[in-house]
Amino acid sequence: MASGKSSKPVPVRPAVEDISALTDVYFSKSRAAVEKFGDMTVTYGVFMRRTVVCAPRLATDWLRAVAAARDTAFDIELCVAESHIAEADEAMLYITGSLYHLVDLETLYLQKLGAACVAAYNASEMCIALPKASFMAFDARHCAGADMAEMMAYAAAVGTERAQRRADAIGFVGNATDATAHFFGQEKGLGTMPHALIGYAGSTVRAAEMLNETFPGEPMTVLIDYYGQENSDAIVVCQRFPDLAAAGDLSLRIDTPSGRYAEGLDDAAGRALIERHAPGVLAGVDGETADYLVGQGTSAAAVWNLRESLDAAGFENVKIVASSGFGLAKCRAMAAANAPIDTVGTGSFLPDNWPETYATADIVDYGGQARVKAGREFLLRR
Repeated sequence: MASGKSSKPVPVRPAVEDISALTDVYFSKSRAAVEKFGDMTVTYGVFMRRTVVCAPRLATDWLRAVAAARDTAFDIELCVAESHIAEADEAMLYITGSLYHLVDLETLYLQKLGAACVAAYNASEMCIALPKASFMAFDARHCAGADMAEMMAYAAAVGTERAQRRADAIGFVGNATDATAHFFGQEKGLGTMPHALIGYAGSTVRAAEMLNETFPGEPMTVLIDYYGQENSDAIVVCQRFPDLAAAGDLSLRIDTPSGRYAEGLDDAAGRALIERHAPGVLAGVDGETADYLVGQGTSAAAVWNLRESLDAAGFENVKIVASSGFGLAKCRAMAAANAPIDTVGTGSFLPDNWPETYATADIVDYGGQARVKAGREFLLRR
């Protein structure tokens, strides 16, 4: 179960000696001026311009680590608890301490805050939409380096906490890399197999055999879309590993790309499937939702078609992992179609409108006197 909690030691990253090179120059100049003319205790208010899920810990842990390294202390007051909603223009936290020691940190702690809060919101909404499916965070390859990958894994775990409270959701149970698995209470990352292994092996079933021989005794997840024979390859793999299939230790991952229909489907066949399993859901839906339901790629119809094929062949215990483009809209469409998804593999909780991730901080108190720039009075303590 994801919790976002970790006993793993938090590195001071960026390191204290690198702060001056990485912060905005005007903050460094301000620090020099404060050193020349005298320090003061100040309080910063930090907020977002859109509704988010509060995911502050990477920022606050870093601030505390820097304070310790500088032989000072910061008083950090969380106004919104981790994994709870922070509304637009609502103070999420106040940071009080020496202006000399705080003024050059704003650039770096805001970098650790905004994107994580938006991603946590997205992750929570996706998990709420499909509460009975588990999720795996497949975002690492889309991240701009290790720092972002850490933020996004943390965000998925925090979003899961909210979804578990709101909808008794399973949520994110793991992610793709070992480095950030601790956010989900895991020692190692989770994974299926890449398409490259199937290309290397020459067939889907041979790739499954290689994986099984390399990691004997482990549950196995096999990709089935490489050759465009999702249902056919699924059955062959199940027949090759009947014991795993019967025990529920075999999962099949459907990752059909948006450029083609899954095996055996077209628009008419997909509509018939959805009408059978979710009568009336296609009435009046827009183009994007219709594509998620019956279109090309990993549609709800593709998932239902696979489930029907597996059940008809006697493989009711085999699980389905669905991936490819699973953002909030697609999760909602899958829920409307009652799609029989056991696990979702996704990186689509990453923010897609980057300006929405900009967190902002303003000083709201100078030496005990409440003062903030015009237009930001909403940040003042009440």
